[in-house]
Amino acid sequence: MRTLCQVADIPDNGAKGFAGPEGTFTGFVAVRLGERVHVYVNSCPHIGTPLDWTPDRFLSADGRYLICATHGAEFTLDTGLCVSGPCRGDRLTAVEAVVRDGAVLVA
Repeated sequence: MRTLCQVADIPDNGAKGFAGPEGTFTGFVAVRLGERVHVYVNSCPHIGTPLDWTPDRFLSADGRYLICATHGAEFTLDTGLCVSGPCRGDRLTAVEAVVRDGAVLVA
């Protein structure tokens, strides 16, 4: 596992983007809900575009969903399930992640 960041680097009830492994196009989006962190591949299941249109702009105005900037699909923060938009019922690709000693580690 590699260190993605410190938990404190992600705003509480917020999201932050990270580059993927060297040599890959797709990065990650990490969502912090208190001390829990969920990490997803930053790629909409509809057509594969990154979710953010501006760095680290992932959340809906009310902060309840991750939003795909391309088509407006909404994804739950804790499961990555698409609840509205063209990929309704699909999920973001989860990345195995653990929090250890304040650091977020990804597979």
